[in-house]
Amino acid sequence: MHGSDEVYRKITRRLMPLLFLGYLFAFLDRINVGYAQLQMKSDLGFSDATYGLGAGIFFLSYLLFEIPSNVLLQRIGARLTLLRIMVLWGLTSAGTMFVSTPTQFYIARFLLGLFEAGFFPGIILYLTYWYPSARRAAVTGQFMFAVPVAGIVGGPLSAWIMSSFDNVAGLAGWRWIFLVEGLPTVALGIACFFLLRDKPADAAWLTPSEKALVQRNLSADVSAPDEGVSLFRLLKDAQIWVLAFIYFACACASYSFTFWLPEMIRAIGMEDVIRIGWWSALPYAVGGAGVLLITRSSDRRRERRWHVGGSLILAAMLLAATTILPRSLVVDLAILCVCAFFLLGAVIAYWSLPPTYLDAKVAPAGIALISSIGVTGGFVGPTIFGFTKEATGDFAAGIYVVAAIMIAGGLATLIILAKKATRVGAA
Repeated sequence: MHGSDEVYRKITRRLMPLLFLGYLFAFLDRINVGYAQLQMKSDLGFSDATYGLGAGIFFLSYLLFEIPSNVLLQRIGARLTLLRIMVLWGLTSAGTMFVSTPTQFYIARFLLGLFEAGFFPGIILYLTYWYPSARRAAVTGQFMFAVPVAGIVGGPLSAWIMSSFDNVAGLAGWRWIFLVEGLPTVALGIACFFLLRDKPADAAWLTPSEKALVQRNLSADVSAPDEGVSLFRLLKDAQIWVLAFIYFACACASYSFTFWLPEMIRAIGMEDVIRIGWWSALPYAVGGAGVLLITRSSDRRRERRWHVGGSLILAAMLLAATTILPRSLVVDLAILCVCAFFLLGAVIAYWSLPPTYLDAKVAPAGIALISSIGVTGGFVGPTIFGFTKEATGDFAAGIYVVAAIMIAGGLATLIILAKKATRVGAA
């Protein structure tokens, strides 16, 4: 076991810095619109409904192209796939600075989703080439720790750019956010191409005995693949739909939280953009602790069901509590922080489930299918928030709908999900 631990530490040191940075920029380029809208809506005359729809439309194109992208990754390898995805999405994100109408905003968000599609499920698949299921929750947690870090960094960074660059070269501060945060992704995609390796067999930095150890663990960990499995048969598997619904609940909650957190903080009574940026970093900081503690606890205890489902239900109850208690910046922020702890922990621990349930032969299409169906929650949640806020003047109705979806997702995890999805194999 000690020797095995050292091999996986070596793999993690080689892979994780680039994968972490890649997802950091991916998430930053998704959520920076949440800070840009603090100026953009008034600058361009966008309503809350227009913003909510634009923020969420990203996920419709993401849905359409996830499966083809993941199948292509299996054929051409992770390096070429990441190069294509990251260069195109970085340029598209930077180009969002030029939008001036709702239609242009929708098109930019649609294209961003199209080009980024396949990045996240591709990395989840890529990790299965290197790590057995017993190590997957923790390593997925390390990779997805970029989500809270993006939130911690993104708020203050976006607020600083928006304030410091306002009217530089005659451009509003919100336009500079997209340019400054989008272009580094292009360079990172090129770096991934040159520095990563597609599979352990291609890694010159692993010895033959280390490669053999990794392959033995992977071979012992998976069931024999069913040669007859097709995408159509995946669609007929009820457990695929259960997994997709759980992820739908996770995505609905996490992206509602992400895209509307700055506006929720402003609604509590904070108007200064810089302070909103700093205050919004707090829930992500606590959420980061949730990611580390919940995923590590899940691996250590070899338990998945309660770590995902129980955490999702607790996060829903805390989110709903923000509408019941008297409005207070300190109280609401404290509740949102604890909510983020369980929400982000549940979302990231969830991603140890699909690769465990799916056999090796269908994992590429299966992971992308689950992600494609479930990621529609990223469209539904923010859109519900936008339309209900415009109709009622506050977030309460949207919060209740999203909290109900979260509870349903948590119960599905606890009651309906198959044991095969939560098994933990060899380390």
